[in-house]
This record gives sequence, structure tokens and C-alpha cells, in this order.
Amino acid sequence: MQVGEASVSLSVFQPGAHCALGGRRLTGNRRAEQSCQAHHSGVVLEGLLHVEMDDGSLLDIGSNDVYDIPPGHDGWVVSERPLRMINWSGVRTWLPDPETGERVVLTLLISDIVGSTELAVQLGDMAWRELLGRHNREVRDQLDRFRGREVTTTGDGFLAVFDGAARAIRAGIGIRDRARTLGLEVRIGLHTGEVELVGDDVRGVAVHETARIASAASSGQILISATTHQLASGAGLVIEHQGERELKGLSGPRSVFSVEAQAVEAQAEDQTSRLAP
Repeated sequence: MQVGEASVSLSVFQPGAHCALGGRRLTGNRRAEQSCQAHHSGVVLEGLLHVEMDDGSLLDIGSNDVYDIPPGHDGWVVSERPLRMINWSGVRTWLPDPETGERVVLTLLISDIVGSTELAVQLGDMAWRELLGRHNREVRDQLDRFRGREVTTTGDGFLAVFDGAARAIRAGIGIRDRARTLGLEVRIGLHTGEVELVGDDVRGVAVHETARIASAASSGQILISATTHQLASGAGLVIEHQGERELKGLSGPRSVFSVEAQAVEAQAEDQTSRLAP
């Protein structure tokens, strides 16, 4: 059924059906040789779906759960009764149509786990995969909370975009704080600039500058560019100037700032903004 530019459909899948959200369906417990690369959104009416992401994240989606599953997954029905779900696609968000190649101004966030290789060796494959999956779920929770859009994940890091500098910084604070509850430290870089939308990807010099800023951050540090700092001024954030840095591949020194904390009033402001239409 078409609702404006959106498409809404009801799907029913039998117990044991694999890749039930649109990819190849395999029977039994055998996993798909190639993960589903589609992006799925909707709500489960009945049944239970188990999803495993390529990065190791695990997700169980049951009755009345709203889901938003990015490309790179395998899912199968684990309930004894059929899975009934409503799927939607083509719903407009704050990002322009990604097929247009339009250039827009966004705040970019890049994060990665400090010492991930050493941790993986220390913990072993299974324990590391479980820990990484928990971290990735926490990151995605923060992206959802602050209206961020996940662009890609590199296994132990994320690239995400936001329509507001302050929201992006608060997401960075949340990612850092939640990582610490898991015994992890992350480094995060943010920059605001013009990018080109190419499919689900973003391209441009701003992406490279964000990556360089993230690389310059120390363990547990959130570094932001002067542009992001200026746009987020007055948002109740505790920010300190860290001087000028030479960023590899970019001409001239750039001023960078570290985000230390978020004021109490900023948290209240965020709660109000989340209720706004």
C-alpha cells in the first residue's frame, strides 16, 4: 500500500524462516552465506525475530517492538508461531533524497574503540564479539536518542551524521559514557561541513577532516572542530580550547576543542527537544 511517497506492507513468515526481512530465506539452523544488504523498518505485531549483524550485534525483536535494521544482517524467526510484521519504506526523514547527490551541511561524528585489537586478543573471539555487540547497541541507542543517522561501521567504530551540532556532541558524550560502563574507552571526533549524499553514504573533505580530528583525540576524549564549537555555543556544553593542530592531509593548522561535560540544564533542554515535532 502506498501512503504518499511511503510504502507500507504486512508480512507473515513461518517459524524457522531465515532472512525474514527481505533477503534469502534458508531453512533449519544454517546461516546465510551472504548477509542481507537491505535496510528494514517497521513494527512486529506477533512472534519473535532474532537478528545477527555482521559486526556481531545481536537483537531480538518481539511483539510491539519497532525495528530499524541497517544493511549487513541475517535474521530468522525463533518463535513457535508465525512472525507478523508491518514494514515501511520511503518514509521521509530530515535527510534529503540520497539518490539526488545533493550537497548538504551536516555534523559528522566518528568514533572508535581505543586498543580494540589488544582487547580482542585478551578476551578471545567469543567474549570480544559479545562485548562489541553490546557497545554497538549502546552507540545506536545514542544515535536514535539524538536523531543521528548511522552511515557505516568499521567493526569497532562508527561514522554518523546529525542535523544539529549540539545534538551530535551530546550523542558523543553518551557514547563515551556508555562505553565506560562496559569497561571500554573510545576516541571521538566531530566536525560540521558540507558533504555529498551518495546513496546511503556521505562523501567530501568534511569526512576526511572529521577522521583526522578523531585520530588526534586521546583515549576517552571528544574533540570537535572550531565550526562545530561555534554552532553549538550556548547549548550548555563544557568545552575547552586545545590549541591548534596540524591535521594530516589538510592545509594549515586547525583549532580543536575538547568536550568535557554537559551541563544539567542542557540535559533538560534535550528532553524538551525530543518531545518537539
